Amino acid sequence: MESLLPVLGYLASVLMGLSLGLIGGGGSILTVPILVYLFRVPVLEATAYSLFVVGLTALVGGLGSYRRGDVDLKTGLMFAAPSFLGVFATRSWIVPRLPDPVLNIGALAVSKPLFIMVIFAILMVAASVSMIRSKKAAGVSAPRAMSPLTRNALIGTEGLVVGALTGMVGAGGGFLIIPALVVLVGLPMRIAVGTSLFIIAVKSLLGFTGDLRNGLVVDWILLFSIVALAVVGTLVGGAFSKKVPEVKLKKAFGYFVLIMGSVILAEQLSKIL
Repeated sequence: MESLLPVLGYLASVLMGLSLGLIGGGGSILTVPILVYLFRVPVLEATAYSLFVVGLTALVGGLGSYRRGDVDLKTGLMFAAPSFLGVFATRSWIVPRLPDPVLNIGALAVSKPLFIMVIFAILMVAASVSMIRSKKAAGVSAPRAMSPLTRNALIGTEGLVVGALTGMVGAGGGFLIIPALVVLVGLPMRIAVGTSLFIIAVKSLLGFTGDLRNGLVVDWILLFSIVALAVVGTLVGGAFSKKVPEVKLKKAFGYFVLIMGSVILAEQLSKIL
């Protein structure tokens, strides 16, 4: 069974890209579990590898969106700049300086990898809820009325927060970026998705350089193999995106992520209970 895990990992990489191409997000939340559970990459290295995989895969999708005119570069840069600061600072200074163990609960010690995986599992559950709920219920049906200064300040703040989360757990954060672009900026969903891919690509790839600065040893063959398969999935998903009902697909994928996140959270918590 152990020998089959890499094969399953490569298949899952295609499915991750397929999800990204079909619904514009969500798939990247699976990258860390794929790396940790199927390729047996240690947690801290997996969050770094995920930045590279997510960044390149999103870049391919973002370039396709740009060619179709579905990227708002001005808004994307406004969001990406503070987001990059958040992810770069987190990967360069915060994660390397986290104590290990992070917490001591009585006689129980919460290790750094365990702490990060618990945060990641919670983020997976949050992402799944965002995908399961309808657009109206999720609060992305209409932009809020606010001054340009207030709006830009909120965009910058959310960019910083999303960047910090990306840096901590290696996820793209599209489920947070897209609602912000729709609600705060008033972008149509199609353009918000394309702009989100651009933002994810920029902050993830630049954030990965923080790990390289800290001496990360990279298995480039594994990384490029995963990226190649994910890109294939993204291109196939993009080609079929207009033929598949987006709402039903997003909800189905949301339930899948919810189950996975809940299982990972339960498994990680069982280590300290």
